Amino acid sequence: MTPGMTATGAAALEASKPSTLARFFSIENRYLPPMLITLILLVGQVSFGLLESFPRTALAISASIVVELVLSRIVTGRFANLASAYISGISVGILCRSPEYWPFALCAAIAITSKYVIRWRGRHLWNPSNFAICAMLILAPEVFTTLSIQWGNNFWPMLVVWAVGALITWRVDRIHITGVYVASFVFFALLRGFITGHGFLAEVAPITGPMYQLFIFFMITDPRTTVRTKWGQCFVAFLIAIAEMILRLAQNIHAPYYALAIVGPIAIAGEIWWTSRKKPRVLATA
Repeated sequence: MTPGMTATGAAALEASKPSTLARFFSIENRYLPPMLITLILLVGQVSFGLLESFPRTALAISASIVVELVLSRIVTGRFANLASAYISGISVGILCRSPEYWPFALCAAIAITSKYVIRWRGRHLWNPSNFAICAMLILAPEVFTTLSIQWGNNFWPMLVVWAVGALITWRVDRIHITGVYVASFVFFALLRGFITGHGFLAEVAPITGPMYQLFIFFMITDPRTTVRTKWGQCFVAFLIAIAEMILRLAQNIHAPYYALAIVGPIAIAGEIWWTSRKKPRVLATA
């Protein structure tokens, strides 16, 4: 008890402190997302053999951590928190497919390097994992592709992943992005089914797959690579869904990755430009 504080005041202060469970699920706990995405990996692997292999995933995680440590030390003079690097590495390990080992390490290295190299006015322009996957799809298509399996008819693994993903996006106040994207995807699936004649169920089915779970809960909601206003975040999610529909109609099987890689940076760059344009006016009127 500090000097001058009454017993009643001390009791009230103690009661106002968040519980251990509340602190665990708070936004300050940077290790919660890595733990939950690891749970997604385990559920998917036990249920459907989600990974190409555990050694390849371990290689992607290791490469992410090593590159993060080296670059953070060189660029900032200190070692960065490794939670973000772990998420990038495990995302690469889950989403990538290759008969070789080196694409996993290279993809992870590209993801982390992009965080330090491709920046404008102190902000990331691309989601690291998304940028790296698109780069690998362009640079090494003969040995590199992405996860495409479905959950099948087993509903429970998908329910677990959706619950965990919703918890993470709610925690970082980005669940509205996921909601707008899913609603937009369903609407455009109906439109695509009408245009192509494939039917609604065939067009909407991909969003139930594991690749899309990571995409809608982790990639498009990344706090560092989304615009700052809620209405802007919702609008960008809608634009990503539009871009994906166009790419799907063009028979691009990697449509969601390319859609985010195109729309996301344009939105971030536009926000940076608009913010910098408004500042001189504020200063002039002060």
